Amino acid sequence: MHDDGRYDDPRATGSTGDLVSRETDDPGWVTPSPPVSPPARASQDDTFRRAAPTPGHSRPSSPEVSLSRSTGDSSRVGDPPVAEQAASVRGKTAASTRVEVAVPQQATPGRPAEPTKAPNLPSGQDGVDDTYVSRETPTREEDDPPLAMEAMRAVQILNPSGEVTMPRPDRTRVMCVANQKGGVGKTTTTVNLAVALALHGNRVLVVDLDPQGNASTGLNVPHHTGVPDVYDCLINGLPLADVAQAVEGIPDLWCVPATIDLAGAEIELVSVVARESRLARAITGYPGHFDYVLIDCPPSLGLLTVNALVAAEEVLIPIQCEYYALEGLNQLINNINLVRQHLNPRLDVSTILLTMYDRRTRLADAVEQDVRNHFGNKVLQAVIPRNVRVSEAPSYGQSVMTYDPGSRGATSYFEAAQEIAERGIKAEVSRNA
Repeated sequence: MHDDGRYDDPRATGSTGDLVSRETDDPGWVTPSPPVSPPARASQDDTFRRAAPTPGHSRPSSPEVSLSRSTGDSSRVGDPPVAEQAASVRGKTAASTRVEVAVPQQATPGRPAEPTKAPNLPSGQDGVDDTYVSRETPTREEDDPPLAMEAMRAVQILNPSGEVTMPRPDRTRVMCVANQKGGVGKTTTTVNLAVALALHGNRVLVVDLDPQGNASTGLNVPHHTGVPDVYDCLINGLPLADVAQAVEGIPDLWCVPATIDLAGAEIELVSVVARESRLARAITGYPGHFDYVLIDCPPSLGLLTVNALVAAEEVLIPIQCEYYALEGLNQLINNINLVRQHLNPRLDVSTILLTMYDRRTRLADAVEQDVRNHFGNKVLQAVIPRNVRVSEAPSYGQSVMTYDPGSRGATSYFEAAQEIAERGIKAEVSRNA
């Protein structure tokens, strides 16, 4: 304060004006006796308590004087009952273990702002509620299943006992996995369905008819140059039994590999007699018995795919849940009808499998509804979701059934194989047949 010879204190100047703060009831502004409160709060209250001015000095008009308005403190001079009540409340609040959060409200003119307490929630350790979860938060069962459930599914899929848990057909089912569009999951579907069926008591043969040889890679079967492959069966007439290789680690599963030589088979088959039925004769002449023969076709409608359609009795079409996968489906169905009319009257589109399903998009739901409305009961109830484990498994020379049997991808392919096995039986087969 700058002293320029002027004093505004009424007792010094003789003025009769009352300059007492509106927060004070006593003109002398006598300091009240301190209320009983915990030490931490008492030190805070002392900050807002002011001493009476001495004669000859004016009362400071700093912002500290108006702090009592915003704090909502009821311990004022001239109102002892209220002060005692506020001190009692503060003492009880400090002694309580419940955490109450004060939410400031906008103050109205002439009225101090009062703190609003948040609703009391069940308190856990340190006053934090561990049981209160928003409805928008996914449960643990939906987002990350417990390890016990995952281990249970893994044991169910691997079937270490070797029991026949999937029904075996009364005759060999030759299924062709075909779609002229690439990248829809033909090879992945062939490999994982074959492993699932073989793990549960069925004898399965996989014929890799794709020059890329991805099915051979997924089953960890050698398919480098010089290895007898399906090309020797189609062009040179080599028996299929001399080409088939047992898959390591999977009982009752064999694979006919494909090498890069198969890329030239399209041209060489043009001049071969009965070029469309070369594969059918090779499968028929196999001396052993298989429950399932799965043929992995290339992403085209050339002579290799025609050979597969003539040799098979059923067609399994994997459809990616996107628009492009539906665009070429009409042409594939027309070609299947042509083969049925002229070359293989027993051929039938028996199974449609939806792959790469992304439940976060509306497009996947729309594609699923369109396919189910058009094909009806031919569409499997099991849907293969997008799962990184399915994509990682081939890099280790495994199927997802053995790479991560507890994953969502393995569970989905297991359900699809179970559904295919149950649809194909004509008579009940005992569990240990």
